[in-house]
Amino acid sequence: MEDIRDIIFKNIINTTFEAELISERDGILAGVEEAGKQAAEIGIDLELCFKDGDRIQAGDILGKIVTVPKKIALAEEKIIGSLAKYSGIATAAKRAVEIADGRVKIVTGSWKKMPPQIKNEIRKAVDCGGASFRISDKPMIYLDKNYIKMFGSIPEALCAVKDYKDYVKVVQLKGREYSIENETLQAIENGAHFLMVDTGDVEDLNKCLATVRRSGVRDQVKIAFAGNVNINQIKDLIGLDLDILCIGKDILDAPLLDIRIDVMKRG
Repeated sequence: MEDIRDIIFKNIINTTFEAELISERDGILAGVEEAGKQAAEIGIDLELCFKDGDRIQAGDILGKIVTVPKKIALAEEKIIGSLAKYSGIATAAKRAVEIADGRVKIVTGSWKKMPPQIKNEIRKAVDCGGASFRISDKPMIYLDKNYIKMFGSIPEALCAVKDYKDYVKVVQLKGREYSIENETLQAIENGAHFLMVDTGDVEDLNKCLATVRRSGVRDQVKIAFAGNVNINQIKDLIGLDLDILCIGKDILDAPLLDIRIDVMKRG
C-alpha cells in the first residue's frame, strides 16, 4: 500500500527543510541515544544541543534536523516519542530525588514490569533523574513473596541462600502469613540485610521499624518502603526512620515532557 505521505508531499518530495526540536516545558532530558537510533533508521542527521541528564527549560531549542518532508513527518512520530517519554520519566525521578533531599534513597523498581523492549531505556531515564533502579548497588538476592511462599517461610528462603555470602539478602515483607512484626523478626534473625515493607501502609512500616529497634539491629539492616507510594507522600515519609523509598507508577507513568518539531525554513 502506498504511503499517504508520498501522495501528500509529491510536489515537494525532494525539497529539504530545516526543523527545530523545541521543549514545551521544563524538565530533565533523557532518551538521547534511542532518539539517535530512531534518526538513523529514518535516515536523517539529528543534531542535539543537550545530552541525557541535562536540565532543559520550556522554549529551549534541543536540536535540529535538515531533511525532506516525509522524514520530518517520521521524525515527529518516532524521535519525539522517544525523547518525550523518557524525559518525562527522568523529570519525575528528579522531582522525587529533590524532594527527598538526600534523606532517603529514591528507587524505582517497577521498571521490571515494563515491556522488555523499553526496559533498558527506562533504567537510563531513571538514572538521568538521579534515582536508582536497584535497592542495593551491591550484588543482591531479592526474596519476594512468591519465593518465600514456595520455600514455605522466610527462614527457609534465607537458608537456601545462606552460602552466598557476597550477596546482600533482601526480604519482602507483606504481613500475610504472619504479622509484620513476626516477619521482621524471622528476616533479621536469619541474616537479612534489607527489609522491604511492601504494603504501602505506614503503620506496617512503623511496626517493622519498632521491631528492628527493639532487637537492637537498626544499624545492621536497611529499611525500604513500597506499595503504590507516590511523590506527594515523600515529604511525610522522610521524617520516618527509613533508608529507601520505592516509587513506581508515579515515576514510570509520568506525563510526557512535551517536545515539538517546528519547520523553520527551506534547507
